[in-house]
Amino acid sequence: MVTLLAKLFIKNREDYKNPAVRQAYGVLCGAVGIFLNLCLFTGKFVAGLISNSIAITADAFNNLSDAGSSIITLIGFKMAGQKPDPDHPFGHGRIEYISGLLVSVIILLMGTELLKSSVSKIIHPEPPEFSPVILVILIASILVKCYMFLYNRRLGKKMDSAAMLVTGTDSLGDTLATSVVLISTLTAHFTELSVDGWCGVLVGLFVCYSGFTAARDTISPLLGQAPDREFVQQVNHIVMSHEEIIGIHDLIVHNYGPGRILISLHAEVPADGDILTLHDVIDTIEHELQKTLNCHAVIHMDPVQVGDQETERLKELVKGYLAQIDPCLTMHDFRIVTGPSHTNLIFDVVAPYNFRLSDSALTALIAEKVRADNPTCFTVVDVDKNMAGDK
Repeated sequence: MVTLLAKLFIKNREDYKNPAVRQAYGVLCGAVGIFLNLCLFTGKFVAGLISNSIAITADAFNNLSDAGSSIITLIGFKMAGQKPDPDHPFGHGRIEYISGLLVSVIILLMGTELLKSSVSKIIHPEPPEFSPVILVILIASILVKCYMFLYNRRLGKKMDSAAMLVTGTDSLGDTLATSVVLISTLTAHFTELSVDGWCGVLVGLFVCYSGFTAARDTISPLLGQAPDREFVQQVNHIVMSHEEIIGIHDLIVHNYGPGRILISLHAEVPADGDILTLHDVIDTIEHELQKTLNCHAVIHMDPVQVGDQETERLKELVKGYLAQIDPCLTMHDFRIVTGPSHTNLIFDVVAPYNFRLSDSALTALIAEKVRADNPTCFTVVDVDKNMAGDK
Protein backbone atom coordinates (compact mmCIF):
# COMPACT_ATOMS: atom_id res chain seq x y z
CA MET A 1 0.00 0.00 0.00
CA VAL A 2 2.69 2.49 1.06
CA THR A 3 4.97 1.38 -1.78
CA LEU A 4 2.17 1.86 -4.32
CA LEU A 5 1.28 5.31 -2.97
CA ALA A 6 4.96 6.30 -2.97
CA LYS A 7 5.23 5.35 -6.65
CA LEU A 8 2.19 7.49 -7.43
CA PHE A 9 2.88 10.60 -5.34
CA ILE A 10 6.61 10.86 -4.48
CA LYS A 11 9.11 12.03 -7.08
CA ASN A 12 12.64 10.62 -6.87
CA ARG A 13 11.32 8.25 -4.19
CA GLU A 14 14.67 6.40 -3.91
CA ASP A 15 16.58 9.58 -2.94
CA TYR A 16 16.07 9.06 0.80
CA LYS A 17 18.64 11.71 1.84
CA ASN A 18 16.75 14.46 0.02
CA PRO A 19 14.85 16.53 2.65
CA ALA A 20 11.86 16.95 0.30
CA VAL A 21 11.64 13.18 -0.26
CA ARG A 22 11.95 12.54 3.48
CA GLN A 23 9.14 14.98 4.17
CA ALA A 24 6.94 13.35 1.54
CA TYR A 25 7.51 9.88 3.02
CA GLY A 26 6.86 11.19 6.53
CA VAL A 27 3.57 12.80 5.53
CA LEU A 28 2.53 9.71 3.53
CA CYS A 29 3.32 7.22 6.31
CA GLY A 30 1.71 9.47 8.90
CA ALA A 31 -1.49 9.74 6.84
CA VAL A 32 -1.59 5.96 6.26
CA GLY A 33 -1.02 5.39 9.98
CA ILE A 34 -3.87 7.72 10.90
CA PHE A 35 -6.23 6.01 8.43
CA LEU A 36 -5.38 2.45 9.53
CA ASN A 37 -5.54 3.26 13.25
CA LEU A 38 -8.90 5.01 12.87
CA CYS A 39 -10.22 1.96 10.97
CA LEU A 40 -9.00 -0.32 13.76
CA PHE A 41 -10.50 1.95 16.41
CA THR A 42 -13.90 1.98 14.69
CA GLY A 43 -13.99 -1.78 14.16
CA LYS A 44 -12.81 -2.67 17.68
CA PHE A 45 -15.08 -0.12 19.34
CA VAL A 46 -18.17 -1.47 17.55
CA ALA A 47 -17.10 -5.07 18.24
CA GLY A 48 -16.50 -4.21 21.90
CA LEU A 49 -19.99 -2.77 22.23
CA ILE A 50 -21.58 -5.77 20.50
CA SER A 51 -19.67 -8.40 22.49
CA ASN A 52 -19.58 -6.41 25.74
CA SER A 53 -15.79 -6.96 25.88
CA ILE A 54 -13.83 -4.51 27.99
CA ALA A 55 -10.54 -5.85 26.53
CA ILE A 56 -11.60 -5.08 22.96
CA THR A 57 -12.90 -1.62 23.89
CA ALA A 58 -9.65 -0.79 25.72
CA ASP A 59 -7.63 -1.97 22.73
CA ALA A 60 -9.79 0.25 20.51
CA PHE A 61 -8.84 3.37 22.47
CA ASN A 62 -5.20 2.26 22.34
CA ASN A 63 -5.49 2.42 18.53
CA LEU A 64 -7.02 5.87 18.86
CA SER A 65 -3.92 7.01 20.79
CA ASP A 66 -1.79 5.45 18.02
CA ALA A 67 -3.62 7.64 15.53
CA GLY A 68 -2.51 10.56 17.68
CA SER A 69 1.09 9.29 17.47
CA SER A 70 0.78 9.18 13.68
CA ILE A 71 -0.47 12.77 13.71
CA ILE A 72 2.61 13.77 15.72
CA THR A 73 4.87 11.99 13.21
CA LEU A 74 3.12 13.64 10.27
CA ILE A 75 3.35 17.12 11.81
CA GLY A 76 6.99 16.47 12.77
CA PHE A 77 8.00 15.61 9.21
CA LYS A 78 6.01 18.54 7.84
CA MET A 79 7.72 21.00 10.19
CA ALA A 80 11.15 19.40 9.67
CA GLY A 81 10.81 20.02 5.93
CA GLN A 82 10.44 23.80 6.34
CA LYS A 83 13.06 25.90 4.61
CA PRO A 84 15.78 27.66 6.65
CA ASP A 85 14.92 31.10 7.95
CA PRO A 86 16.83 33.91 9.71
CA ASP A 87 16.16 32.37 13.13
CA HIS A 88 17.03 28.82 12.00
CA PRO A 89 19.70 29.13 9.28
CA PHE A 90 20.36 25.37 9.26
CA GLY A 91 16.70 24.41 8.84
CA HIS A 92 14.28 22.59 11.12
CA GLY A 93 15.40 18.98 10.65
CA ARG A 94 15.79 18.24 14.36
CA ILE A 95 12.03 18.52 14.80
CA GLU A 96 11.94 14.99 13.37
CA TYR A 97 13.91 13.81 16.41
CA ILE A 98 11.57 15.71 18.75
CA SER A 99 8.50 14.08 17.20
CA GLY A 100 10.16 10.68 17.68
CA LEU A 101 10.80 11.56 21.33
CA LEU A 102 7.13 12.48 21.85
CA VAL A 103 6.03 9.14 20.38
CA SER A 104 8.53 7.40 22.70
CA VAL A 105 6.86 9.08 25.68
CA ILE A 106 3.47 7.84 24.45
CA ILE A 107 4.90 4.30 24.21
CA LEU A 108 6.19 4.53 27.79
CA LEU A 109 2.79 5.76 29.03
CA MET A 110 1.05 2.94 27.16
CA GLY A 111 3.42 0.36 28.69
CA THR A 112 2.89 1.78 32.18
CA GLU A 113 -0.89 1.68 31.84
CA LEU A 114 -0.70 -1.88 30.51
CA LEU A 115 1.37 -2.92 33.53
CA LYS A 116 -1.15 -1.34 35.91
CA SER A 117 -4.14 -3.01 34.27
CA SER A 118 -2.30 -6.35 34.10
CA VAL A 119 -1.45 -6.29 37.80
CA SER A 120 -5.09 -5.46 38.52
CA LYS A 121 -6.16 -8.49 36.47
CA ILE A 122 -3.75 -10.72 38.42
CA ILE A 123 -5.24 -9.51 41.72
CA HIS A 124 -8.81 -9.64 40.43
CA PRO A 125 -8.86 -12.20 37.59
CA GLU A 126 -11.74 -12.11 35.14
CA PRO A 127 -12.22 -14.62 32.31
CA PRO A 128 -12.06 -12.77 28.98
CA GLU A 129 -15.11 -12.93 26.73
CA PHE A 130 -14.94 -15.10 23.62
CA SER A 131 -16.89 -14.87 20.38
CA PRO A 132 -16.17 -15.27 16.65
CA VAL A 133 -16.45 -11.48 16.24
CA ILE A 134 -13.72 -10.91 18.82
CA LEU A 135 -11.52 -13.54 17.18
CA VAL A 136 -11.81 -11.97 13.71
CA ILE A 137 -11.23 -8.43 14.99
CA LEU A 138 -8.13 -9.41 16.98
CA ILE A 139 -6.57 -11.36 14.10
CA ALA A 140 -7.25 -8.50 11.67
CA SER A 141 -5.71 -6.03 14.12
CA ILE A 142 -2.56 -8.16 14.49
CA LEU A 143 -2.13 -8.39 10.72
CA VAL A 144 -2.61 -4.64 10.20
CA LYS A 145 -0.20 -3.76 13.02
CA CYS A 146 2.40 -6.22 11.67
CA TYR A 147 2.15 -4.47 8.30
CA MET A 148 2.55 -1.04 9.95
CA PHE A 149 5.57 -2.28 11.90
CA LEU A 150 7.23 -3.69 8.76
CA TYR A 151 6.77 -0.64 6.52
CA ASN A 152 7.79 1.83 9.24
CA ARG A 153 10.89 -0.20 10.10
CA ARG A 154 11.85 -0.69 6.44
CA LEU A 155 11.53 2.99 5.56
CA GLY A 156 13.03 4.06 8.90
CA LYS A 157 16.20 2.10 8.16
CA LYS A 158 16.44 3.29 4.56
CA MET A 159 15.92 6.92 5.57
CA ASP A 160 17.79 6.66 8.88
CA SER A 161 14.70 8.17 10.50
CA ALA A 162 14.41 7.90 14.28
CA ALA A 163 10.75 9.01 14.15
CA MET A 164 9.74 6.21 11.78
CA LEU A 165 11.70 3.59 13.71
CA VAL A 166 9.97 4.69 16.91
CA THR A 167 6.57 4.49 15.19
CA GLY A 168 7.48 0.98 14.04
CA THR A 169 8.37 0.06 17.61
CA ASP A 170 4.99 1.37 18.74
CA SER A 171 3.25 -0.85 16.17
CA LEU A 172 5.28 -3.87 17.31
CA GLY A 173 4.22 -3.24 20.91
CA ASP A 174 0.58 -3.05 19.80
CA THR A 175 0.99 -6.31 17.89
CA LEU A 176 2.29 -8.08 20.98
CA ALA A 177 -0.37 -6.56 23.22
CA THR A 178 -3.20 -7.64 20.91
CA SER A 179 -1.59 -11.08 20.51
CA VAL A 180 -1.61 -11.48 24.29
CA VAL A 181 -5.31 -10.58 24.39
CA LEU A 182 -5.95 -13.21 21.69
CA ILE A 183 -3.83 -15.92 23.38
CA SER A 184 -5.28 -15.32 26.82
CA THR A 185 -8.82 -15.30 25.38
CA LEU A 186 -8.28 -18.62 23.60
CA THR A 187 -6.53 -20.13 26.65
CA ALA A 188 -9.35 -19.14 28.97
CA HIS A 189 -11.97 -20.43 26.54
CA PHE A 190 -10.40 -23.87 25.98
CA THR A 191 -8.63 -24.53 29.32
CA GLU A 192 -10.32 -22.17 31.80
CA LEU A 193 -6.85 -20.93 32.87
CA SER A 194 -6.65 -17.18 33.52
CA VAL A 195 -3.24 -16.05 32.20
CA ASP A 196 -4.39 -12.69 30.86
CA GLY A 197 -2.77 -10.65 33.66
CA TRP A 198 0.60 -12.46 33.62
CA CYS A 199 0.91 -12.20 29.84
CA GLY A 200 -0.01 -8.54 30.09
CA VAL A 201 2.83 -7.91 32.56
CA LEU A 202 5.36 -9.44 30.16
CA VAL A 203 4.09 -7.35 27.26
CA GLY A 204 3.98 -4.22 29.44
CA LEU A 205 7.62 -4.71 30.40
CA PHE A 206 8.57 -5.18 26.74
CA VAL A 207 6.65 -2.06 25.70
CA CYS A 208 8.31 0.02 28.45
CA TYR A 209 11.74 -1.26 27.40
CA SER A 210 10.99 -0.45 23.76
CA GLY A 211 9.86 3.05 24.73
CA PHE A 212 13.01 3.62 26.79
CA THR A 213 15.37 2.49 24.01
CA ALA A 214 13.42 4.53 21.44
CA ALA A 215 13.66 7.63 23.64
CA ARG A 216 17.39 7.05 24.10
CA ASP A 217 17.91 6.74 20.35
CA THR A 218 16.08 10.03 19.67
CA ILE A 219 17.69 11.98 22.54
CA SER A 220 21.21 11.02 21.48
CA PRO A 221 21.25 13.00 18.18
CA LEU A 222 19.59 15.94 19.93
CA LEU A 223 22.43 16.05 22.46
CA GLY A 224 25.08 15.68 19.75
CA GLN A 225 26.24 12.11 19.23
CA ALA A 226 29.48 11.03 17.57
CA PRO A 227 29.22 10.69 13.78
CA ASP A 228 28.88 7.34 12.07
CA ARG A 229 32.29 5.70 11.58
CA GLU A 230 31.54 4.90 7.94
CA PHE A 231 30.71 8.56 7.28
CA VAL A 232 34.04 9.64 8.82
CA GLN A 233 35.90 7.11 6.67
CA GLN A 234 34.18 8.42 3.54
CA VAL A 235 35.19 11.99 4.39
CA ASN A 236 38.79 10.88 4.95
CA HIS A 237 38.84 8.96 1.66
CA ILE A 238 37.49 11.88 -0.38
CA VAL A 239 39.85 14.46 1.12
CA MET A 240 42.96 12.28 1.03
CA SER A 241 42.31 11.23 -2.58
CA HIS A 242 43.78 14.59 -3.62
CA GLU A 243 47.56 14.38 -3.79
CA GLU A 244 48.00 17.97 -2.60
CA ILE A 245 46.59 17.06 0.83
CA ILE A 246 49.18 15.72 3.30
CA GLY A 247 46.76 14.91 6.14
CA ILE A 248 43.56 15.99 7.90
CA HIS A 249 42.62 16.60 11.52
CA ASP A 250 40.06 18.39 13.73
CA LEU A 251 37.11 16.88 11.83
CA ILE A 252 33.85 18.03 13.41
CA VAL A 253 30.43 16.85 12.23
CA HIS A 254 27.39 18.98 13.07
CA ASN A 255 24.06 17.16 12.67
CA TYR A 256 21.13 19.55 12.26
CA GLY A 257 18.71 16.78 11.38
CA PRO A 258 18.57 13.96 8.81
CA GLY A 259 20.04 15.15 5.51
CA ARG A 260 21.28 18.39 7.08
CA ILE A 261 24.93 17.88 8.00
CA LEU A 262 27.66 20.50 8.30
CA ILE A 263 31.29 19.40 8.64
CA SER A 264 34.49 21.32 9.29
CA LEU A 265 38.05 20.05 9.14
CA HIS A 266 41.67 21.11 8.84
CA ALA A 267 43.55 19.97 5.74
CA GLU A 268 47.35 19.93 5.89
CA VAL A 269 49.00 21.30 2.75
CA PRO A 270 52.67 21.99 1.83
CA ALA A 271 53.81 25.35 3.19
CA ASP A 272 55.76 26.04 0.01
CA GLY A 273 52.82 25.29 -2.32
CA ASP A 274 51.09 27.87 -4.50
CA ILE A 275 48.30 29.39 -2.40
CA LEU A 276 45.94 29.92 -5.35
CA THR A 277 46.36 26.33 -6.56
CA LEU A 278 45.83 24.94 -3.07
CA HIS A 279 42.76 27.13 -2.56
CA ASP A 280 41.29 25.77 -5.77
CA VAL A 281 41.92 22.20 -4.53
CA ILE A 282 40.12 22.98 -1.26
CA ASP A 283 37.14 24.39 -3.17
CA THR A 284 37.03 21.24 -5.29
CA ILE A 285 37.04 19.02 -2.19
CA GLU A 286 34.24 21.02 -0.56
CA HIS A 287 32.05 20.65 -3.66
CA GLU A 288 32.89 16.94 -3.89
CA LEU A 289 31.85 16.38 -0.28
CA GLN A 290 28.60 18.26 -0.92
CA LYS A 291 27.81 16.19 -4.02
CA THR A 292 28.86 12.80 -2.65
CA LEU A 293 27.80 12.94 1.01
CA ASN A 294 25.11 15.66 0.84
CA CYS A 295 26.85 17.73 3.50
CA HIS A 296 28.08 21.32 3.64
CA ALA A 297 31.83 21.39 4.23
CA VAL A 298 34.12 24.14 5.54
CA ILE A 299 37.83 23.33 5.21
CA HIS A 300 40.68 25.24 6.84
CA MET A 301 44.12 24.99 5.24
CA ASP A 302 47.01 24.23 7.60
CA PRO A 303 50.45 24.86 5.99
CA VAL A 304 52.96 22.17 6.96
CA GLN A 305 56.72 22.39 6.51
CA VAL A 306 57.91 19.50 4.34
CA GLY A 307 61.39 18.48 3.27
CA ASP A 308 63.22 19.81 6.35
CA GLN A 309 65.32 16.96 7.74
CA GLU A 310 65.54 18.28 11.32
CA THR A 311 61.78 18.83 11.50
CA GLU A 312 61.11 15.34 10.16
CA ARG A 313 63.61 13.78 12.58
CA LEU A 314 62.08 15.44 15.64
CA LYS A 315 58.57 14.68 14.39
CA GLU A 316 59.34 10.95 14.15
CA LEU A 317 60.90 11.02 17.64
CA VAL A 318 57.76 12.58 19.11
CA LYS A 319 55.57 10.03 17.31
CA GLY A 320 57.62 7.29 18.95
CA TYR A 321 57.20 8.85 22.40
CA LEU A 322 53.41 9.06 21.90
CA ALA A 323 53.30 5.40 20.84
CA GLN A 324 55.17 4.48 24.03
CA ILE A 325 52.61 6.32 26.15
CA ASP A 326 49.58 4.90 24.29
CA PRO A 327 49.15 3.74 20.67
CA CYS A 328 45.82 5.57 20.44
CA LEU A 329 47.52 8.98 20.66
CA THR A 330 48.08 10.93 17.44
CA MET A 331 49.43 14.38 16.68
CA HIS A 332 49.20 17.10 14.05
CA ASP A 333 50.38 20.66 13.29
CA PHE A 334 53.98 19.77 14.20
CA ARG A 335 56.49 22.57 13.78
CA ILE A 336 59.72 23.70 15.40
CA VAL A 337 61.08 27.10 16.42
CA THR A 338 64.86 27.09 16.77
CA GLY A 339 66.67 29.54 19.05
CA PRO A 340 70.27 30.08 20.18
CA SER A 341 69.90 27.99 23.37
CA HIS A 342 66.95 25.68 22.80
CA THR A 343 64.33 24.45 20.32
CA ASN A 344 60.58 24.59 20.86
CA LEU A 345 58.54 21.65 19.55
CA ILE A 346 55.01 22.89 18.96
CA PHE A 347 52.22 20.42 18.17
CA ASP A 348 48.72 19.21 19.04
CA VAL A 349 48.01 15.77 20.52
CA VAL A 350 44.67 14.03 19.95
CA ALA A 351 43.49 11.83 22.84
CA PRO A 352 40.21 9.91 23.39
CA TYR A 353 37.62 11.36 25.77
CA ASN A 354 38.10 8.46 28.19
CA PHE A 355 41.91 8.64 28.21
CA ARG A 356 43.48 7.46 31.46
CA LEU A 357 45.62 10.62 31.94
CA SER A 358 44.46 14.18 32.43
CA ASP A 359 45.53 16.77 29.86
CA SER A 360 48.09 18.28 32.24
CA ALA A 361 49.52 14.89 33.19
CA LEU A 362 49.78 13.91 29.51
CA THR A 363 51.61 17.08 28.49
CA ALA A 364 53.98 16.73 31.45
CA LEU A 365 54.77 13.12 30.51
CA ILE A 366 55.43 14.08 26.88
CA ALA A 367 57.76 16.90 27.98
CA GLU A 368 59.60 14.52 30.30
CA LYS A 369 60.21 11.97 27.55
CA VAL A 370 61.36 14.60 25.04
CA ARG A 371 63.75 16.30 27.50
CA ALA A 372 65.21 12.95 28.60
CA ASP A 373 66.68 12.33 25.14
CA ASN A 374 66.83 15.92 23.88
CA PRO A 375 67.84 18.30 26.74
CA THR A 376 67.71 21.39 24.51
CA CYS A 377 64.16 20.69 23.30
CA PHE A 378 61.07 22.10 24.99
CA THR A 379 57.48 21.15 24.15
CA VAL A 380 54.45 23.38 23.64
CA VAL A 381 51.50 20.98 23.47
CA ASP A 382 47.75 21.43 23.11
CA VAL A 383 45.57 18.39 23.83
CA ASP A 384 42.57 17.90 21.55
CA LYS A 385 39.74 15.41 21.94
CA ASN A 386 38.74 13.16 19.07
CA MET A 387 35.35 14.42 17.88
CA ALA A 388 35.08 12.08 14.89
CA GLY A 389 33.63 9.10 16.72
CA ASP A 390 36.66 7.06 17.84
CA LYS A 391 36.39 5.91 21.43
